[in-house]
Amino acid sequence: MTITITGTIERRNIGMGAWALFTDEGVTYEILKGADKSLLKSGQKAKVTGQVREDVMTIAMIGPVLEVKSFELISSD
Repeated sequence: MTITITGTIERRNIGMGAWALFTDEGVTYEILKGADKSLLKSGQKAKVTGQVREDVMTIAMIGPVLEVKSFELISSD
């Protein structure tokens, strides 16, 4: 199932490190490795479309794993 969510990108220093999307509703998604590097900047707001991967486990285990399909950066102006 494809979802679209808005939130803030953050780097978590767990194990080798992990990228997360903290939604405006308070849900944390772990961003699956391989996401576009221009998305992965701490503090950046984005609207992300992707798929929650139930078949993937990670060491960080900070939330559901989100495979990013596309995203739109949100200006902080």
